[in-house]
Amino acid sequence: MEKRYQVFVSSTFSDLQTERQEVIQALLELECIPAGMEMFPAADEDQWTLIKKVIDDCDYYMVILAGRYGSIGPDGLSYTEMEYRYALESGKPILGFVHKTPGELAANRSETTEAGKQKLEAFRELVQKKMCRFWETPADLGSQVSRSLVKLIKTSPGIGWVRGDLVPDESATEEILNLKRQVEELQAALQASQTTGPEGTSTLAQGEDSYEAGFSFVASRDEWTHHGTRFESKISISWKTIFGALSPHMIDECSEANLARATNDLIAALAPQQLQNEKNLKGLNLLNFKIMSGDFQTIKIQLRALGLITKSTKSRSVKDTATYWTLTPYGDNVMTRLRAIKKPAPPTE
Repeated sequence: MEKRYQVFVSSTFSDLQTERQEVIQALLELECIPAGMEMFPAADEDQWTLIKKVIDDCDYYMVILAGRYGSIGPDGLSYTEMEYRYALESGKPILGFVHKTPGELAANRSETTEAGKQKLEAFRELVQKKMCRFWETPADLGSQVSRSLVKLIKTSPGIGWVRGDLVPDESATEEILNLKRQVEELQAALQASQTTGPEGTSTLAQGEDSYEAGFSFVASRDEWTHHGTRFESKISISWKTIFGALSPHMIDECSEANLARATNDLIAALAPQQLQNEKNLKGLNLLNFKIMSGDFQTIKIQLRALGLITKSTKSRSVKDTATYWTLTPYGDNVMTRLRAIKKPAPPTE
């Protein structure tokens, strides 16, 4: 949405009319809205209240100093300095433009009294403590204003003003708030999904619950599997053990074929200890373990039902028709708790 920034231009008036025209032209070329109260007589408290309100409504404040201090307010300060100090106290972004050689200005554009000169000098010193540029001619001042304001808008963007017909109406604002609430609810649900399983999974086998998986293997007198005999057996494995073994393969994604191989590796790691007491297998090499196809499918479906894994949606070649699996945020969280190495418990006294 296009914004227009409002800029309060503070200066003495009668001696800087040409300079103010250059500044206002520069602001209009930057599509900014100039504002200023120096052209109005600031002679009472009600007028000063109006000036402060206008400054409050502006995005930026700039002060232009030359050879005049300005008309004095009730507290002994010029209204220009009062405006500057108010903008400073309000935290308004400020630009100061100070005449480089005020002593060369014509007498009718300079302070004539010693008290006025001293106050002007003190004000110049105050302005130079903030962002400040020096100028000599009206054209130079206009150029300085343009460059300085562009930089300030980039570093300190203001609220700005927009056309009334571009502002959302009440119904649009309400719709935006409703959408914002929905986003917050979805973000909360996403956060919860990383630490808890889907609704209804409490009734499913998981964790320390066991699953009896069927598998086949080859028993051989040598290391070559084709010289042996294939047998079938079953093994009971906890779901915690199954997921702990398979989950690292799916940190990124894993093809179904590789997931089956990882399951076979798990069987190969656990089954020999169970089979070592079988009389007909003693002295034989146990090789080529393979989980039964139906049991592999059951394991895959169970992990999916528990909200631990899901099909990968990464794009790949049209020639690649394989199914890939990956961890859900919840599955990643569970895997981390299972596989991360914990600090050893401190020794008890």
